[in-house]
Amino acid sequence: MAPSPARLLIFLLPTPSLTPPPPVRRPRRAWAGTARCAAPEAAASGGFVVIEDDLSELLQILPRDLRDNLQNEPRRDQLLEVILDLGRRPEARFLGNSGGQYLRDSEISQLELEEAQRAVGKFGGDNRAGIEGTLHRISAIRSRKGLVVGLTCRVGRAVNGHVDRVRDLLNYKESILFLGRPGVGKTTVMREIARVLADEFQKRVVIVDTSNEIGGDGDIPHAAIGGARRMQVPEPSMQHRVMIEAVENHMPEVVIVDEIGTEAEAQACRSIAERGVMLIGTAHGERLANIIKNPVLSDLIGGVETVTLGDEEARARRTQKSILERKAPPTFPFLIEMRERHYWVTHRTERSVDMLLHGKKPLVEVIFISMFLAVLGWDTFHGMTEKSGKGITSFRWATYDGGGL
Repeated sequence: MAPSPARLLIFLLPTPSLTPPPPVRRPRRAWAGTARCAAPEAAASGGFVVIEDDLSELLQILPRDLRDNLQNEPRRDQLLEVILDLGRRPEARFLGNSGGQYLRDSEISQLELEEAQRAVGKFGGDNRAGIEGTLHRISAIRSRKGLVVGLTCRVGRAVNGHVDRVRDLLNYKESILFLGRPGVGKTTVMREIARVLADEFQKRVVIVDTSNEIGGDGDIPHAAIGGARRMQVPEPSMQHRVMIEAVENHMPEVVIVDEIGTEAEAQACRSIAERGVMLIGTAHGERLANIIKNPVLSDLIGGVETVTLGDEEARARRTQKSILERKAPPTFPFLIEMRERHYWVTHRTERSVDMLLHGKKPLVEVIFISMFLAVLGWDTFHGMTEKSGKGITSFRWATYDGGGL
């Protein structure tokens, strides 16, 4: 039976649990961190339990004074990234804060950047590098001469709890596309979904890991992905080839790919979906309309074409003769807008695209964490069907609040 096109889920925060995720299917190295759920972290990350962040490994590449500063920082569990730009003061950014915090009054020197670069090692073709055995990502900014003049040191965390929002969708065994701006948590969600599908659903999962962000740096993938297998990509431009290779050589039931961004990758996604393999992917954007209007990625939602109607048909529809229609079935039957870490909007892609193309508002599933429900107030959901269970309260038939085309 097809899933309902619209449900509104309100997640009420349960009592924090320190129970680690289920064990993986084969022996792996022990997790470096310990489970914890401090109140500030719960507020910043939406009430989820942070399982591991290996923050000390990331701090080792920073100048000593910055390292000591951050080790004594009360909000260290909320640290998002550290910015090191030549000739500027170093800056730390935290979850839940739009601005940053300067770590000292003096500027970053060329010597400090070179020492940090040596600690990190070689950067890839996409100017990204990692720290072996961790989920952290270091990204470089280069001058016209190719010299590193800036580093973005982003904290990678394994977080448990996101998958509860989409567990029912995973049971349908249909492909899901996560859409969101950079920094909203797409890769973190991919990591946990990979673990749950491999260990709890017992699926053959292959991750196409272009920048080693999902499975961490190094040849041995991070324990956070559970029993999922990981294929590394030599160059970002080869991602679409590795996606097809994964299906042809390793017989996966699920393929997970992060940051779909080219026409070749969109075509590879369609090819994989047509072979009966479930896809879990991410793309940059904020609303479904961003994908519909994007000529490179619109094939992910079925593509858009201009259709000319006859006079009688146009009069019957009360529209102009030239209209936009969906060209083919969507590659991803479900699309989730990750507007914030605690605020998701789920579409049944086919229905939502058709209604938006016809100038109508589709019915969607909206998911909030309870702290946002307190801001909105229960009156916001007056008249919707309520359903509760296992810490989840759902309100059905929410009208999409995104912009039209």
